Amino acid sequence: MAADPRLTLARPGEPAPDPAALTPHRVIATVATLWADPGRGRAVSQLLRGEGFLVARIRGGMAWGQAAHDGYVGHVEADALGAPGPAPTHHVAVPLTHLYPAPDIKAPPGAALPLGAPVTVLAMGERFAETPEGFLPRGHLADRPAADPVAVAEMFLHAPYLWGGRSVMGIDCSGLVQQAFRAAGHPMPRDSDMQAATGRELAPAEALRRGDLVFWRGHVGIMRDGATLLHANAFHMQVASEPLAEAEARIAASGGGPVIARRRWA
Repeated sequence: MAADPRLTLARPGEPAPDPAALTPHRVIATVATLWADPGRGRAVSQLLRGEGFLVARIRGGMAWGQAAHDGYVGHVEADALGAPGPAPTHHVAVPLTHLYPAPDIKAPPGAALPLGAPVTVLAMGERFAETPEGFLPRGHLADRPAADPVAVAEMFLHAPYLWGGRSVMGIDCSGLVQQAFRAAGHPMPRDSDMQAATGRELAPAEALRRGDLVFWRGHVGIMRDGATLLHANAFHMQVASEPLAEAEARIAASGGGPVIARRRWA
């Protein structure tokens, strides 16, 4: 079986780079778009501040490489990358937080960090956590997985839809599922067709429940309960909650076809 080009640095006519020659970097932008080509023609995903990126080469200000967290391959602006930092100890557990130069809410905020961004805590104060880059609100961080991926996904309700997005500033259907399950300690691949191969396929007679994933061709949503779907979609242009039956009817009427898979992780 041919390697998935989304997950391999090998390209037709080009040998795959030696893994030992890949240079580890860390994202220093709040979010950095991962592009399919260096001309920035089509976004395929995003990298979040603090995530790792393995660089194979840099040309014309664009770095070609592979995301450390899910293996996705693409081009990212080299200016969005910096040197690797210390191993992360925590991650951002709220939709968005800010880095401060001092443990003071009146200090001028610096960089924003989206949900899931890894951080290294050097010392934990009463209200702020000290990191190598400044201070973050202590209550915005977690050092263990969330108990419920649906509760994580619900924090994105009404976030704008953005093809390739993975943050509250813009997110797509599979990005929402990936972020929700990743925050709950379940690594999830990036795209909906990859996600449809994870977990367990539900038998036709099995009723849906909270946390189940429902798939169409090129689309995925997560169930809030047995009848309500939460999904980032281009109809509402945001993360929306609606009856599954309504979503099924609308998607079928628009040419998206029927549900093709129903999966459960636990």
